[in-house]
Amino acid sequence: MTQGDPVVSPPATTRERTGSHFRWYVCGLLFYATTVNYVDRMVLGILKPTIAHDLGWTETDYSVLTSAFQIGYALMMPIAGRFIDWLGLRIGYPIAVLVWSISSMAHALAGNLWQFGLARLGLGLGEAANFPSAIKAVADWFPRRERALATGLFNSGTNIGAVVAPLIVPVLAARFGWHSAFLFTGALSMSWVFFWLFFYREPEKHPRVSKTELALIRSDPEDAVQKLSYATMLRKRGAWAFISGKFFTDPVWWFYLFWIPGFLQTKYHVDLLHVGPPLVAIYLAADIGSIGGGWLSSFLLKRGYPVGRARKIAMLVCALCVIPVMLVPAAAGNLWLTVALIGLAASAHQGWSANLFTITSDCFPRSAVGSVVGLGGLFGAIGGALAQPAIGIWLDFSKDSYAPLFLVAGSIYLVSLLVIHLLLPRFEQQ
Repeated sequence: MTQGDPVVSPPATTRERTGSHFRWYVCGLLFYATTVNYVDRMVLGILKPTIAHDLGWTETDYSVLTSAFQIGYALMMPIAGRFIDWLGLRIGYPIAVLVWSISSMAHALAGNLWQFGLARLGLGLGEAANFPSAIKAVADWFPRRERALATGLFNSGTNIGAVVAPLIVPVLAARFGWHSAFLFTGALSMSWVFFWLFFYREPEKHPRVSKTELALIRSDPEDAVQKLSYATMLRKRGAWAFISGKFFTDPVWWFYLFWIPGFLQTKYHVDLLHVGPPLVAIYLAADIGSIGGGWLSSFLLKRGYPVGRARKIAMLVCALCVIPVMLVPAAAGNLWLTVALIGLAASAHQGWSANLFTITSDCFPRSAVGSVVGLGGLFGAIGGALAQPAIGIWLDFSKDSYAPLFLVAGSIYLVSLLVIHLLLPRFEQQ
């Protein structure tokens, strides 16, 4: 270089100039895990009439199986949150997925109620880690203003899973027997482990994350790195707001997931090979709600609304949209009106859930998010475990009268939102 020549800096890589977007690929992996998670848990509900006929189950017997899943889910939830916080996402998350994959495939070997119960218990134990892991990953990989949207996106996997399951499970069962459905879906879940181990690293250690993207991910004020004991968490209003929301509304989602396939087959005589389209319609609607609920609070935040107000407005909209599900008994005889009402309620639940989960990262440091989600999941599963036998006993006693169940499903969200508001009038780091 001669004197007077301009100094030319080395060209920046494209990634450094424009910033990477690898956090959304991580969100895609969370979506994949959540999708296969819900495929696995839905298989039994779809095959309930077929297996019940073969093995002579009553509604109460079936409720024992759904309770076994939720007991496992409840027992493992607080442990799973701590496990993920301690071992880390890269190793802890795939261990949990392996547990539920193997348990899912174990259903194919079950020949009586108690063997199915053990398989359901194992499935609940493994699946309990999915949401603590995914919410922790969102807190690690996204700035606060993007978290509700990211949560809504990965949480939409619950609905995609609920769409995929009724499309593939009846075909597998009709062609190869019901055992094949459990084997196939369990193997599908196991495939996720390979992709996670291959792609996942922490943001600071990941070669595909640019400095620009890392700065965006860490753009919020630095969280204090602290480990909170469960006793400390239970003294925080934010924890009880999340716990109460899960306890009141999780049982409604379990009701849709475990009982609606049987409801449609009982009330509308929809057989195994034709139950798919109504369930697909319900959960496609739920998918829209999951993304829409997260988008709404993110939109309000961008318009300058405080975090607490934005979340609560979005949750209120969702709670109001659930109310029409109470009209399902009046729609008797009209399959697609019934599907529309349940689909709207399922959509609103998922929008509600996207914002409810985000409360944890709004109110707690990233290091405690997995544990708080696990604690809330424990109480949500307890609520579901209490509701399941009550539903089964009621349906056996009342000869399949679903009206009181839809009445509760349509009203409980407003009650839950009132409790959350009283417990947590303002959102702040705790």
